[in-house]
Amino acid sequence: MQRPSIGGLAFGAAACALVAASASAETIIQEWSAITTPPPPELRAVAADPKTTAILVLDFLNQSCGRRPRCIASIPAVQKLLADGRAKGASVIHSVVTNMTTSDIRGELTPAPGEPVVVSGPDKFLRTDLEKILREKQIQTVIVMGTAAHGAVLYTASAAALRGFNVVVPVDGMSSEPAYPEQYTAWHLANAPVVSPKVTLTQMTMITF
Repeated sequence: MQRPSIGGLAFGAAACALVAASASAETIIQEWSAITTPPPPELRAVAADPKTTAILVLDFLNQSCGRRPRCIASIPAVQKLLADGRAKGASVIHSVVTNMTTSDIRGELTPAPGEPVVVSGPDKFLRTDLEKILREKQIQTVIVMGTAAHGAVLYTASAAALRGFNVVVPVDGMSSEPAYPEQYTAWHLANAPVVSPKVTLTQMTMITF
């Protein structure tokens, strides 16, 4: 009887190991309940230069913010941050979703005269003049606030980082219906390749101009 070659034995062993590994490599679905929550990301104080900073106030609409209790609760702090930024000369830019207008923005956060409003889906750079507006104002840093956290905030903050802007995201200035999307968004922005080095997570009270 012909004996198997050393190469054949090695191949067979490798194949068995691959099968065993495949059998033990579960998908995220099987591992879902065993995953532990990572520690919260560090929040850092931010001293923003008002001359090169724009505050992006994203989709604080009656239709969306109105159904999210944490969005409603955040409005007074957002108002104060806007007042502080405006007083020091920081730019403010607002957004609404497609088929909405400025009249749909929460009354407490109505744009001041001359403040631009862009209309788009989750990524406010997509098919808008947002980047052009920021470049013309010589903006280097954007402070991103809005709802939903996993929509306008996540996509616009990431898009800004990928365009080379410094991005500041106050975690208490982004909201969703449940808490998990806010948690995920903070984790993603703090860890995503290419994006995370440009992102600073903070709180509204930790931002000064």
